[in-house]
Amino acid sequence: MPTRRSRPTASSAEPAPVVVSEELFAPLSGGMDLCYQTFGSPDDEPLLLVMGLGGPMTWWDPAFCEALARAGFFVIRYDNRDTGRSSRARGRVTRSALVRAFVGAPIRAPYSISDLAADAVGLLDHLGIESAHVAGISMGGMISQTLAVEHPTRVRSLGSIMSSTGRRSVGWQHPKLFPTLLNGRAGRDGYIRGSVRTWQLIGSPAYPMTREELERRAGETYDRGVSLSGVGRQMLAVLTQPDRTPRLRSVTVPTVVIHGLADPMVHVSGGRATSAAIPGADLLLIDGMGHDLPAALWPSFVTALRRNADRVRA
Repeated sequence: MPTRRSRPTASSAEPAPVVVSEELFAPLSGGMDLCYQTFGSPDDEPLLLVMGLGGPMTWWDPAFCEALARAGFFVIRYDNRDTGRSSRARGRVTRSALVRAFVGAPIRAPYSISDLAADAVGLLDHLGIESAHVAGISMGGMISQTLAVEHPTRVRSLGSIMSSTGRRSVGWQHPKLFPTLLNGRAGRDGYIRGSVRTWQLIGSPAYPMTREELERRAGETYDRGVSLSGVGRQMLAVLTQPDRTPRLRSVTVPTVVIHGLADPMVHVSGGRATSAAIPGADLLLIDGMGHDLPAALWPSFVTALRRNADRVRA
């Protein structure tokens, strides 16, 4: 299991123009619609980007998506159900239910990580894509891992970023973060204040975003649509997920696991456990990285995902 540590790299090359689609909608079975957007040429290798808890697709920064497109990918980013412009699910989740799920009590969730993975398959079906490289962050990494074990023919390579296996003994966040994640402050200004506080707690200490950057992103997120009940439903899906460790041992596609050594949200033990479970996985640990994607590290992420995808041909 190779392990590497990374620091940001830089390039002085003039970026090439990238074709960017409008935001579009994919109708799925059950009346669910997913909002998505593409970067680059459909003739290139498809790369599906899966965002984490409560995160719309816009948290995959457009400049980062364009960098991936220039690396030879046809990039697809999308809003999971209950985020952004995608459909909202049903089912009320109380804080007491979340606490019970956190301590391992049996709880029935409105939907599962497997359901979210099935949504991703539905999006690929809509686009006529038989298989894609898949990379996910946090909950998105859990969805991506589930895609690889439950829909193996749809995944060419796997990138699991700041995520975990579902095993309760690794990767779990401290319960003190629950109130911060369930940001229920009223109105746009309240959401922005809560979001800034969240990212100041879980962001990368070595690559901090400015308050102005955090406020701008929070405002854009609120304007595209936020749902406190949706975050609760997604969180319950995370808390009730099974331990994928035994099934991850059957994953045969090239895999890169990326994790920050300063991640307070998903402990680095989650990344280590993921790489240990998947045969031949490459583990990339990054000093000073928390639970976000700092722009200074984008070149390292692009290089890691490109190298991993090239292993398919090798």
